[in-house]
Amino acid sequence: MTRTRIKICGITRKQDAFKAAELGADALGFVFYEKSPRYVSIKAAAEICESVSPFVTKVGLFVNASENEVRRVIDSVQLDLLQFHGDELPEYCQKFNLPYIKAIRAKDRESIQSAIKSHANAIGILVDSYVPGIPGGTGNTFDWSLIPEKDKSKVILAGGLNAENISEAITTVKPYAVDVSGGVEQSKGIKDHEKIFQFIKEVASADKIY
Repeated sequence: MTRTRIKICGITRKQDAFKAAELGADALGFVFYEKSPRYVSIKAAAEICESVSPFVTKVGLFVNASENEVRRVIDSVQLDLLQFHGDELPEYCQKFNLPYIKAIRAKDRESIQSAIKSHANAIGILVDSYVPGIPGGTGNTFDWSLIPEKDKSKVILAGGLNAENISEAITTVKPYAVDVSGGVEQSKGIKDHEKIFQFIKEVASADKIY
């Protein structure tokens, strides 16, 4: 049986981090992009990460941040992985001596293939919905058939996922991992623990199908 990994993104509170980890999330995402409604301060993220199990991956999300901004976060927050959601080039993403994920927006098949090829050193490619002017967290799904078949093992699927559609998403795409934020929230940045439970339950159920 293949197990799909799960990342809960947009964590802003300790209680949400603890519950997500308790329910089986593999990774937690912290948004260091001030324009995002799920933005978390360095201080708050540091306190959460210090208290979360070391077996849960802590991911820092950045959008076109300066090198100094990223290093300031890394110096204060116990991150395991970086996630770049802007126009960052591979050379930039590799500067920080941490593994990284490159997020891309699914505009068309060619742009996805190009990003996967250019970011060959990324440990994963997060494919999100394309909405002009919005770097991510749109809450919209996209045409999953745009993801090239040969690259699916490296794909982290995002974009409008929730407990109602995650089974179909997994059986259709067969990604390495899935990333959810708005689909498990009460409001932006505030997680709904029952929705997290149902989402993780549906992922486990889908994994048994294929």
